Amino acid sequence: MAYTDFHEKFPKVAEEETRSIIVTSYPKLPSGRYVLGELYCDEPDCDCRRVFFNVFYEEIEKTVAVVAYGWEDRDFYADWYGEDVPWIIDNLKGPTLNDASPQSKLAPKVLELVKQVLKDEQYVERIKRHYY
Repeated sequence: MAYTDFHEKFPKVAEEETRSIIVTSYPKLPSGRYVLGELYCDEPDCDCRRVFFNVFYEEIEKTVAVVAYGWEDRDFYADWYGEDVPWIIDNLKGPTLNDASPQSKLAPKVLELVKQVLKDEQYVERIKRHYY
């Protein structure tokens, strides 16, 4: 699967709707701005209903985590994948660090932060809208 940066395809929308998080006090996470750059699958026949967040830490100008997020339920991903293999479905559904991407030492804490952001239902609806 190839993933495309949402900002490259829709720069004006991305400029207005890309989420960033300003951390001032979060355990074991340096203060500063973390930008959640969205990447979506661009295969025409794929309907994975997932986004990858390329989490960019502005203070050091580097990506510190790549978080995959699938918003559908386990049954959807088992059906999409073709079988219910628990560890695979766990990596397709919900927020998780993407195993195939390089991760920094901050990645586990960044994942916790992203999980908090994804409790915002309006933000999740925005992500879905960007996907479709």
